[in-house]
Amino acid sequence: MTERITARQFYEADGVEDWCVVGEGACTYLRTGSFAAGDRLVHAISQLAGLEDHHPDLDLRSEGVTVRLITITHDYYGLSERDVELARQISAAARELGVPADPSAVQTVQVTIDALVSPEVMPFWRAVLGYEYRGDTPDEDLIDPRGRGPSFWFQPMDAPRPQRNRIHIDIWVPHDQAEARVAAAIAAGGHLVSDEHAPAWWTLADAEGNEADVATLMGRD
Repeated sequence: MTERITARQFYEADGVEDWCVVGEGACTYLRTGSFAAGDRLVHAISQLAGLEDHHPDLDLRSEGVTVRLITITHDYYGLSERDVELARQISAAARELGVPADPSAVQTVQVTIDALVSPEVMPFWRAVLGYEYRGDTPDEDLIDPRGRGPSFWFQPMDAPRPQRNRIHIDIWVPHDQAEARVAAAIAAGGHLVSDEHAPAWWTLADAEGNEADVATLMGRD
């Protein structure tokens, strides 16, 4: 397999200015303005060399195309040098078609469940969601085999926490968008629970105490 790289190494590479690392993959949003223009862009991406064994995830909508790059093997979910090269090629294809990139519009959502004994609860969620165990972390993560729904992470707990919700949402955003997202959530009636781990993540809650983390890749090296 091509050499694995960190998020920092991805950002330090040349020609990836159109991309942000949110969660474990690199993403961009390409504003096509119409479904037809998006279809032309998707077709252009499909003609790039080397997609037989390493391809992007594409989400075509009426106003744009979201692209996610990630290297997946039986023991690894993350970035590799091949993702850097593919990012460059996709950006070049978009420029040739006059399609602007807006990496500030991307995000990754993950559902986190606090579990005392993960093996006892994961089979239920796997069955009810129709999900699969993630190859590299089957004792912690469930993923949608169709690649559409959010992943579920089962966070180990040492003891019950009856005064705290056991399920929360993680929203991974570009690092330069995080503080604005936190401020917007607070302005919309939420409150800050903790910024102890910022800029890696801020913990917020709504008016009834339901929690969400706004997360970035900053401060995690």
